[in-house]
Amino acid sequence: MSSMLARTGRHRQRYENNFRLVSGCIPFRLTKWDEGHNGDSENKMEVLMVSSPNRNDLVFPKGGWEDDETVVEAACREAFEEAGVKGMLREIPLGVWEFRSKSKQDLCTLEGGCRGHMFALEVTEELDTWPEQENRSRKWLNVREAFRLCRYEWMCQALEEFLKVMAEDGKHEKKVESPPTMPVEDVVTECEIVSQNCHVNTLSGQHHSMNAISPFPWHISLKRLPLT
Repeated sequence: MSSMLARTGRHRQRYENNFRLVSGCIPFRLTKWDEGHNGDSENKMEVLMVSSPNRNDLVFPKGGWEDDETVVEAACREAFEEAGVKGMLREIPLGVWEFRSKSKQDLCTLEGGCRGHMFALEVTEELDTWPEQENRSRKWLNVREAFRLCRYEWMCQALEEFLKVMAEDGKHEKKVESPPTMPVEDVVTECEIVSQNCHVNTLSGQHHSMNAISPFPWHISLKRLPLT
């Protein structure tokens, strides 16, 4: 993503059952004044929305998922190209929504159907210049304002799911305690014992692999909202 040119064209676009596959995110940041504040999660963070070309509404960064990238890479790329932000993407999706595109600049299939995967992105870097800055402006909003400006029902549902995940994540972080320290050799021995006896139930959905894209533990189950 070092290039300052946005990808264009549809020659690498993924499709599934006549749906154009889309990937996007809800970029967020914690507000500076939330320490000691007793409000709910809606008052503790801001989300970033971008303008649509030749239209007055605001949307979350999203775009086509292409065949040479993963769905999370596509979400990060769209955040960079449309909003000029980078950060830590939480690789467990908020959900998948089906919707119909109504913009001439964002046509999907001939039927206009899109299937969008949405993620949460904690912004760590906000760039002064980005590929689509000539056509898009960006705006930080509190969650209540974002709900008011969401033009489509699926965007409201994604934002609702985002709030649920943030609330659950906050509860989880409060329960985490620092483990007692132990000598390095004891740590190595304990890790070997765990690796020999650990069983991962891949059907339960309670264990998720971690990589550089997902820096936070996710030991929570996400309830996906119904598709619209």
